[in-house]
Amino acid sequence: MHDSLNPQQKKAVLHKNGALLILAGAGAGKTRVITHRIADIIREGTPPEKILAVTFTNKAAKEMRERVEKITREQWELSPYDTPRTAPFIGTFHALSLHIIKTFHTQANLPKRFSIFDRSDSLKAVKKAIEQAGFDPKELEPRRVLSVMGRAKGDALSVETFKNERTSSYIDEAIAEVWEKYDALLRKEHALDFDDILVRAWRLLKDHTEVRDFFQSAWDYIHVDEYQDTNRVQYELIKLLSENHGNVCAVGDADQNIYSWRGASLKHILNFEKDFPDATLLLLTQNYRSTKTIIQAANDAIAKNIQRKEKELFTENTDGERISLVEHHDETREAQFIASECRVLIERGASPNNIAVLYRANFQSRILEEAFLAFGVPYQVLGTRFFERKEIKDTLSYIRLALNPESTTDLARIMNVPARGIGKVTLAKVVNGGRVTLNAAQEIKVADFFSRIERIRTVLKTRKVSEAVHFVIRESGLLGMYKEGKGEDEERAENLAELVSVATKYDSFESEEGMQLFVEEAMLQSDQDELSSELSDQKKQKEKEKKDGVKLMTIHAAKGLEFNTVFVAGLEEGLFPHERDSSDTMDTEEERRLFYVALTRAEQKLYLTYALSRRIFGTRSLNIPSTFVTEIDPALVDVTVAETNFLDDSGGTDGIIF
Repeated sequence: MHDSLNPQQKKAVLHKNGALLILAGAGAGKTRVITHRIADIIREGTPPEKILAVTFTNKAAKEMRERVEKITREQWELSPYDTPRTAPFIGTFHALSLHIIKTFHTQANLPKRFSIFDRSDSLKAVKKAIEQAGFDPKELEPRRVLSVMGRAKGDALSVETFKNERTSSYIDEAIAEVWEKYDALLRKEHALDFDDILVRAWRLLKDHTEVRDFFQSAWDYIHVDEYQDTNRVQYELIKLLSENHGNVCAVGDADQNIYSWRGASLKHILNFEKDFPDATLLLLTQNYRSTKTIIQAANDAIAKNIQRKEKELFTENTDGERISLVEHHDETREAQFIASECRVLIERGASPNNIAVLYRANFQSRILEEAFLAFGVPYQVLGTRFFERKEIKDTLSYIRLALNPESTTDLARIMNVPARGIGKVTLAKVVNGGRVTLNAAQEIKVADFFSRIERIRTVLKTRKVSEAVHFVIRESGLLGMYKEGKGEDEERAENLAELVSVATKYDSFESEEGMQLFVEEAMLQSDQDELSSELSDQKKQKEKEKKDGVKLMTIHAAKGLEFNTVFVAGLEEGLFPHERDSSDTMDTEEERRLFYVALTRAEQKLYLTYALSRRIFGTRSLNIPSTFVTEIDPALVDVTVAETNFLDDSGGTDGIIF
């Protein structure tokens, strides 16, 4: 049974009692180890139902269940038609928590049948809670409120604790007030959202002895996949469940902790041996995915981090090709090179589905999409297309309204974005021509909005397109709304900056003509996306086209995936590692872990690219290569300075300074 395992994997499978920490490097076969370990425990006489395995995604849980079932079928010599009488509990943290709550729903103050709110339901409830609290949904963006509440719940904070200890601004205080209304709405409907499921299960175990005793004796062996990604509540759940027997096997990799912004805490895996003093530590360091060249580069990169468990990957795979490090004049040529290289690879027989282009920030997808379209290379963007993003649509609505005062659709969209205290009733009156019925306070707010539109209209007629777009972003208040934020807000600000860069293509035209062409480009791309979704008679073909293509995605989205060929774009200091992280040691280390994840997605061929010049907010900046690039052993790299202008473009080096 163990013949297919390497010596390190075999040790992990044969270890049974007591705590076990398996540090599994990228591509080291951790799922194989967990499934074989579960099967081995069953083979030695433990009833399958006494085993628990928890992971983070339904896909991972499904794969694990199927592998365990296959092995146990072979052990018990079952036919394909036989069903094992019992099985281990293998599921996500949410599935585990839901099981705990349903078993003791009375103690959780819930009926036997309660509702679960998905993301859409939660957004609707948050909007209602915002209104009940006396705020405007445009003033407190529901998605942002949900994000803050979710992070706080993941940190095991109640709304009372959040209100008393975490409110450092007016926005935080407003969110606390909305949170209370939101909880009341869910209680009224006997509902839990996804974050509540985890919190409620943890509190049941923590506060009710009978619940804790029941589940501590329910499972003799506990397995946790991706342990480095656990937040505080998930960590506490596992500690409580394993408190009596201590048979917890945690599998993870501190070097792949890249979700601190979601609440994942690196200290959980680093402190495992303190939490479980008798724990055994095993390393899985043989990589089955990548070439020796790629593995050596990844080892060299991650070794610079201090906050980690020491380990070094190795592989018995071939040396493979050297890493291609390609310098480009600007972001346009970088994108054209990547698209061109992908086209050549596909013409030589490579599957486009086995090629990925990874980047640090979402805004980078826009120039890449443009190049892939120009070269006719099939591609799929994982995430929202650039011109479909909310902040981009809002900006375009300001421009369209200024160009066409009769556009009530655009007026309704952005009159209170950012929030100006213009409510739905006032908006309805203005849209329906009833402005004369407004009271004095309402009229002042409405007049201020239309004054902004008039100033925007003047600028659209007199300045270069990129200058005008930048003015719109500032004058509308959109930039101010997002610029000081973090996470999603910061990403939105970067996307707005990229929109200005898009606009520079039309700076050679007369102001009004250039602006019209700019808006048309944006709308035609969006309309084409929408049109394709309406072609129901070609649905099957559309689904196939969606799946077939080079994958464009952020590095965060690529975690857990692997591709034959990987391009990592935008490796410039300030972009990757991200500029905001330069003063924070731990954040810089997370950026390095992100780089490590990017490298280890590649199986055979890895391209690293950067641009000496990149236009952001219309200003062309000069860049230096990322620190991460300069630290790679030169013996592993072929360095190329790309000079070819693959297509005619307008990516000159002239800067626009505002």
